[in-house]
Amino acid sequence: MLPSILQLLLTFSILFSTKNLIASSLTLPQDISALKAFRASVKPSSIQPWSCLASWDFIADPCAVPRRTRFTCGITCSPDSTRVTQLTLDSAGYSGRLTPLTSQLTSLIILDLADNNFFGPIPSSISSLINLQTLTLRSNSFSGSVPDSITNLKSLESLDLSHNSLSGYLPKTMNSMSSLRRLDLSYNKLTGSLPKLPYNLLELALKANSLSGSLSKSSFDSLTQLEVVELSENSLTGTLESWFFLLPALQQVDLANNSLTRLEIPKPANSDLVAVDLGFNKIEGNAPLHFADYPLLSSLSLRYNSLRGTIPLEYSRKKSLRRLFLDGNFLIGKPPPAFFAADRSVSGSIGDNCLQACPGSSQKPSSICKQAYGGKPGKPRS
Repeated sequence: MLPSILQLLLTFSILFSTKNLIASSLTLPQDISALKAFRASVKPSSIQPWSCLASWDFIADPCAVPRRTRFTCGITCSPDSTRVTQLTLDSAGYSGRLTPLTSQLTSLIILDLADNNFFGPIPSSISSLINLQTLTLRSNSFSGSVPDSITNLKSLESLDLSHNSLSGYLPKTMNSMSSLRRLDLSYNKLTGSLPKLPYNLLELALKANSLSGSLSKSSFDSLTQLEVVELSENSLTGTLESWFFLLPALQQVDLANNSLTRLEIPKPANSDLVAVDLGFNKIEGNAPLHFADYPLLSSLSLRYNSLRGTIPLEYSRKKSLRRLFLDGNFLIGKPPPAFFAADRSVSGSIGDNCLQACPGSSQKPSSICKQAYGGKPGKPRS
C-alpha cells in the first residue's frame, strides 16, 4: 500500500512541476504587447486569410507549443518560450508602417519583413534591438533617411534595406558597426559620398543610388576582408586610385555606369580579384596594362569609355581571362591575333572602336576616329 501512495505522490509532484513550468514559460508581456502593436499597424485589408499574420490570434500565447492553428508562422521563440527571437514574415503583400513599439522585442536576433509593402520611415527606436544580427527590410516602400541610430546595433551582421525609397546621406558613424559583414542599400535614393565603412565588411552594395564624389581611401581604411564592391549606377567621379585595387581580399568590383574619368591600376603583389566592371564611365587614357597581372582575373569590362591606344597584347595572353568587353572606346591598331585563335574561349566584344582588320566587328566611322585623335588616327593626343 505504501509504495502505491509514494508513486501517487511522485506523479502529483511531477504534474505540479510541469504545470508550473508551463505557467512560467509564457511569453513576456512586453513581447506580447509589441506583437499586438505590430499586427495592429498592418492594414487589415492586406492580411490574406492564408498568411502568417492571419494566424496571429492573441487568445493563445504566442510562444506556446504546439502551434497548430494560432501563430503558425512569422515568429520564433527562445528555448524557454519566454522571448520572441525572430520576426520573419512571409511575402504576402502586407501594407502598413513599422511601429516603433517593435523595439520592445529586445531579444530579436532576426527581423525580416522583405518583399512586402511596408511604408513610412524606419523608426529610430530600432536601435533598442541590441541583440539583432540580421535586419532585412528589402523590397518595401520605406522612405526618409537611414536613421543614425541604426549604427548603435553593435551585434548586426547583415543589413539589407535595398529596393526602397530611402533618401539623404548615409550615417557618418557607420564604421562603429563592428560586427557588420554584409551591407546592401541598393536601389534607393541615397546621396552624398561614402562615410568611413565598418572594418569587418565582406560585401558592400549600394547600386542604383545617387552617390557622388570620388572614392576616398579613408572610407575603405582597414577593410582587409572586403570581397565584393557593388557601386554601379551612381554619380561617382574622379580617379579610381591604385589603393582601391590593393584591398587585400577584393574579388568582385562593379563600378559601371558612373562618371569616373581615370584609372590607376597597380601591379599586384598578390590578388584574388576575379571580376571587374568599369563600363559606361568616362575613363580616358590607355587600356590599363596591369590588369593582365592579376592572376585570377576572368572577367573584365571597360566598355563605353574614352580609352585610346592599342589593345595590350598581354590581354590576349592571359589564360584566366574568359570575358573581355572593350567595345565603345577609341582603340586603334589591329586586335591581337590570339583573340581569334581556334583554341581561345574568350567571350565579349571589341566592336565600336577604331580598330583595323577586325573580323565580324563593326567599328566607328573614320571621321569620328580622326576627330578623337586630333585628325591623325594612330597618334593619340597628349
